[in-house]
Amino acid sequence: MRTQESIEQFGYQQELRRGVGMADLVFYGLVFMVPIAPFAIFGLVYQHSGGMPALAYLVGMIALLFTAASYAQMVKAFPLSGSVYNYAGRGIAPPVGFMTGWMVLLDYILVPCLLYLVASIAMNSTVPQVPVWAWLVIFVVVNMVINLRGIRMTVKLTRVMIALELVVLALFLLIGAWALLQGKGQGFSLAPLFNPETFSWPVMFAAVSVAVLSFLGFDGISMLVEESTGGSAQVGRAMRVALALAGVLFIAQVWVAALLVPDPAGLLREGSDTAFYDAAALAGGEWLRHVTSTATALSWGLANTLVAQVAVSRLLYAMGRDRQLPSFLAKVSVRHSVPSNAIILISALSVGLGIWMSTRTDGVELLSSLINMGAMVAFVVLHMSVIVHYEVRMRSENMWSHLLSPLIGMAILVFVVINANVMAQVLGLVWLGLGILMLLTLYALGRRPTLHGMNATSNRL
Repeated sequence: MRTQESIEQFGYQQELRRGVGMADLVFYGLVFMVPIAPFAIFGLVYQHSGGMPALAYLVGMIALLFTAASYAQMVKAFPLSGSVYNYAGRGIAPPVGFMTGWMVLLDYILVPCLLYLVASIAMNSTVPQVPVWAWLVIFVVVNMVINLRGIRMTVKLTRVMIALELVVLALFLLIGAWALLQGKGQGFSLAPLFNPETFSWPVMFAAVSVAVLSFLGFDGISMLVEESTGGSAQVGRAMRVALALAGVLFIAQVWVAALLVPDPAGLLREGSDTAFYDAAALAGGEWLRHVTSTATALSWGLANTLVAQVAVSRLLYAMGRDRQLPSFLAKVSVRHSVPSNAIILISALSVGLGIWMSTRTDGVELLSSLINMGAMVAFVVLHMSVIVHYEVRMRSENMWSHLLSPLIGMAILVFVVINANVMAQVLGLVWLGLGILMLLTLYALGRRPTLHGMNATSNRL
């Protein structure tokens, strides 16, 4: 098998089971992103974008399509689990790979925690007799058991979950469009896409720094390259398809919701965590509010966290087998062919961090800021990896794919980082500092970062 040979040339054995096809990868990416993800953060994006949430999501999608193109190039060169950790380490240098893996850990480790917390808070508002921490533990245990059963079990369940999410989304769009036709809300207009009275690039990039939270997860598809039946080419296509589909769905739902906001001026001034549900209630009544809020809780607490746990466990597995994290994380279940220790560890961390953050009034905002910053920095390094590996090292003549496209993607992301929340910038620098200390510790212990098969660089352009 060509994909298996590609893994072996880097000094690894095929341990993970290959059983994930193209449709499975796209479904996985969509579930990770959550087709109804904007439901939960619509109020924040509306406020930060000056009432242009559709434009914020459009710019975010374009930026990440460039990022997906760079992922496709690097997964072709290095078809290994570990995503941007492997790409930066092999495309630039192992220490850079370690630091990039460290930054993306900030994203992957905290994403499940954030999702569990948001879902638990939503379920507690529906069933207050069960405390937030109890809901969180329930969600974590259910997902851990499913993921320990193997990737095929995860894929089957995600297909069911995404179908239910799409039904709820279709229901909202149909009822919302009908409500607008009946004269409710502000009527049809282009204002959610562009409003010259509130538009400015700093405002828009600040909004994009929030909106990209909905897209995070498309990159998780690359974690399954060692389990993909079609290898790197299939993974690259799946990432682009999943990202484009999610972008269209996100733009459509926030456009309709923006036109149905009961108090646009108040939302711009003060923001609201329930803005989307308020718009749903205006369109269809309180029953639609409850349907959309419950769907958000279940999709974030079960569907999204299920695949998020898969992605972070594969990253821990990849760094563990290279001994850049404790080697026990590289243990693979003989029966189910999954990194069982990594799955158990991330479940335990999600419970601990989730319960702690549930005691803070700014828990959701703090986690969101950290996640976005870790992902954006890692994506910038990804683009650099494409340029260094293909243009500098291999003298590629494909200027668009290996130089211009990565530069454009990098420039957009740098603007997003510069205009991000100050707290996110500070906490991101703190995490980066901790990573540097970890790297120095590895050198002091004589365990400088190394990667298997560094001499077996792929020559495929």
